[in-house]
Amino acid sequence: MSDAPALRADAQKNRELILVAAEALFLEKGADVPLEEVAKRAGVGIGTLYRRFPTREALLAATSNERFLSLAAASRARDPDLTPGDAVRVYLEELARDTSTYQSLAASIGTVIECGTPGCNAITAEGHRLLRRGQEAGAIRRDVTYEDFIYVVTAISIAIENDRSSKSRIRHLVDLFLNGISVKGSD
Repeated sequence: MSDAPALRADAQKNRELILVAAEALFLEKGADVPLEEVAKRAGVGIGTLYRRFPTREALLAATSNERFLSLAAASRARDPDLTPGDAVRVYLEELARDTSTYQSLAASIGTVIECGTPGCNAITAEGHRLLRRGQEAGAIRRDVTYEDFIYVVTAISIAIENDRSSKSRIRHLVDLFLNGISVKGSD
C-alpha cells in the first residue's frame, strides 16, 4: 500500500486516461512524443498531465510500472533454478528487451528507474540483489555496480533501437558484457 492519499474519482480517471493515451502514443511514436499530444489524446489539459506526472520520466515510469513489477517477480521466481551468473544474464536480457518497448526510452532508462514507482523500486532492488548474489558467488567482479548494469542495458537498447533487426542480438551483447565483468575475465 502507498502512503500517498487516495485521488478523487475525477483525478483518478484523468490519471488513467493519461496513462492509456501515453502508452498508446509511446508505442506508436516513441517515448519522446510531445506531452501536449499525450494530454490532447487523453482529453485533459497539459496542466492536469503535469500535476499527475511532473516529468516525462515519471510518466514513462508509470507506463512501465506493471512490466517492471512482472520482470522483477519473474526474476525472483526463477532464481532457484539458475546459477548467479545465469540469473544476471536473464535479468539484463529482459531489462534490455523491456527498455526497447518504446522507441527512445533507452536514453532515459537510468532516470526512469529512479522515479520511485513500485515497479521501478522492484526492478532496481532485484538488480541489486542479483549483483550481490553474483559477487558473493565469485561470478562477478567486486568493482561492478548496479549503475554499470544500467549503462550496459542503455547501450544495448540504443543499439537495438537504431537497428530493429538487432533485437535478436540482445543475448550476444549481454554475453559480451558478462564476459567482461566475470571474475575470470578480470585477468
